[in-house]
Amino acid sequence: MTKREIDEVSGVETTGHEWDGIKELNNPMPRWWLWTFYATIVWAAGYTIAYPAWPMISSATSGVLGFSSRGDLKAEMTAAETAKQDYAQTIAAKSADEILADDQLREFATAAGAAAFKVNCIQCHGSGAEGSAGFPNLNDDDWLWGGSADAIYHTIAHGIRFEGDPDTRYSEMPAFGDMLSKDEIRQVSSYVASLTGNSTDEQAAAAGKQVFADNCASCHGDDGTGDREFGAPNLADAIWLYGSSEAEIARQVRTPRHGMMPAWSARLGDTTVKELAVYVHSLGGGE
Repeated sequence: MTKREIDEVSGVETTGHEWDGIKELNNPMPRWWLWTFYATIVWAAGYTIAYPAWPMISSATSGVLGFSSRGDLKAEMTAAETAKQDYAQTIAAKSADEILADDQLREFATAAGAAAFKVNCIQCHGSGAEGSAGFPNLNDDDWLWGGSADAIYHTIAHGIRFEGDPDTRYSEMPAFGDMLSKDEIRQVSSYVASLTGNSTDEQAAAAGKQVFADNCASCHGDDGTGDREFGAPNLADAIWLYGSSEAEIARQVRTPRHGMMPAWSARLGDTTVKELAVYVHSLGGGE
């Protein structure tokens, strides 16, 4: 029988292993740790019996409980899709303004519209709908044809200057470079700039007021605040699509630029267009 060696310092039996004069002490694991370890083994064995665990050639053991995470996910997705369809059917039957009046529908439509906006609209209007030169900011209060949910819906559904839709929004400013002299264009540009305090030539602005009355007031109004019936923008606020300097205004008077927005109704369907209208309305500029 081999005599057990006891370490003189700790009084603990050694295992007999020694490395470079260092001897390994035979300290057993605590009882509670061992019982916990045994319990995990029992638990693991029970788990592999109750739940899917062992891989087979083309599948896995199903477990006596018949649990399936894929089955649970499919059931949840089916339930979510059913609820989504219920909301979508209700949205399809209501106008955009009616959707706004229903808290649950508005919340659902806003979330769905935000997702559709990220896929279809940010390329022009930006991820935050802040717009850029030539593409309107959808967060402000400037709306050519009105900022109600129904008005926004019509714009999205039928587009702007989109030839493929007979109900498209349409307005076109004539090129005054062929109708007004260079001085008249300079004068009217100075006057328009003066409506927001940007004019630097008071004499030119005074002369341009009459040029404006003779050529521009019929669409933009006598005070330059615009006319939604014609889609004529408000020239008396601080919001400009192509720039507010006198040179930029003169360029627009001389050879105006006209943007185009496609009609989305045929591409996305009426329900998604309503959801987009509700979302855009919710950005803060909607009326």
